[in-house]
Amino acid sequence: MTNSGIVNLTEGRIMRQLLRLALPIMGTSFAQMAYNLLSIFWVGHLGSQAIAAVGSVAMLMWLVSTIALLTKVASEITIGQCIGAKKYERAFRFASNTSTIALGVGLLVAAILFVFSEQIISFFELSKDITKHASTYLKIMSACVPCIFLSNNLSGIYNGAGKSDIPFKLNATGLVVNMILDPILILGIAFIPSLGMFGAAWGTVIAQYIVLIAFIWRLRFKEVALKFPLLIKPQLNYIILILRLGTPVSIMNALYAIINMSLARIASIYNGHIGLMTQTTGGQIEGITWNTSQGFGTALGAFVAQNYAANKLERARKAYLFTVLIMGFMGIFVTLTFVFQGHSIFSLFVSEDTAVFAGTQYLAIVGISQIFLMLELTTQGMFNGVGKTIPPAIISISFNALRIPLAYFLGQKMGIIGVWWAISISSMLKGIILPVWFSFIYKGIMKKKSTK
Repeated sequence: MTNSGIVNLTEGRIMRQLLRLALPIMGTSFAQMAYNLLSIFWVGHLGSQAIAAVGSVAMLMWLVSTIALLTKVASEITIGQCIGAKKYERAFRFASNTSTIALGVGLLVAAILFVFSEQIISFFELSKDITKHASTYLKIMSACVPCIFLSNNLSGIYNGAGKSDIPFKLNATGLVVNMILDPILILGIAFIPSLGMFGAAWGTVIAQYIVLIAFIWRLRFKEVALKFPLLIKPQLNYIILILRLGTPVSIMNALYAIINMSLARIASIYNGHIGLMTQTTGGQIEGITWNTSQGFGTALGAFVAQNYAANKLERARKAYLFTVLIMGFMGIFVTLTFVFQGHSIFSLFVSEDTAVFAGTQYLAIVGISQIFLMLELTTQGMFNGVGKTIPPAIISISFNALRIPLAYFLGQKMGIIGVWWAISISSMLKGIILPVWFSFIYKGIMKKKSTK
């Protein structure tokens, strides 16, 4: 710890510090993922059409969360590097600027989703009834979009400061609230009427507001190390750097979400609402891999940011190798689970035989690529830590965009499973190319540092 109470990641045992940082971040990601999985689980009692409606909105909320990465990632990088360089006042100014930007963008996105909900949902080409229900669901969910932006940004601030346990605890609290509210609001109890699928939306909105209120309460009354004004007039020099660091990551992930939305649309063309349900629900299940990798990747980014600024590159390299080793073992485990236990997993969320069979095929095919997905996301953390966010964006955008023509091509040859193979093949390619690219980047950094 520093004398200001902020965690110093440039000293101490690498393995212990990474795990201490990564596990709460993973927990936070899983808590956020669980909102959608819980909704799908309870809505599953209403049938596959209701799941398709909720799933389409879940993909849109995924897109919203990727836009929120703009300030979250910028917070993690700038605050981590400022703390590594012991420039604490500058770190707090970044915190205030990113928070103000996050709230402003969140309000704008919420307004767009509410006003144009039906036009947005129509993208998925679902039946009129499903589109109508999904549009109403999206309008309700738009109420929590500013919360998502601001809470994500505050999570990034705490992660950059090495205090990832705080976002985990607060998001876990929101998850518990959501777990309690979902069945009550969806199915009804005592004097509370059944709201059906819309109860899931209201449960999520209430839980997200509780999380944000908890963040603000902690900053106002409990925090000692991170004392900064939440909202200020943004400063141009800070805005430029925030946008430069956060925009590539945000665009990369936003395009990834848009491409997966497009794949869901293609799936619905081949197999109606069952195809879209499979893509959206299967994608949420695959979030097990995604969130585990993002947790370690984010922790690695914060760890590397501090050590890079402190000129401790060998320490950063060892952290990367340790993380890759963990991700390798976990990737093999997830692959085997998806391939051989896909039927059991998917049947937890839907009971219709046709839907379970489609989901089993999805998990078996994308399961093959899970270890490569983990390598890709872990390596992104290294790029973020050294402030080079553009190379991962190039790889991600290029190969994710490849999924669409590949899905059309393989779909014509193989039917719906061709869409799933397009996802799996592109993930494998990204997981191979990105680590190789970083090895060249790292050699260049080492050479540059040695000549100083």
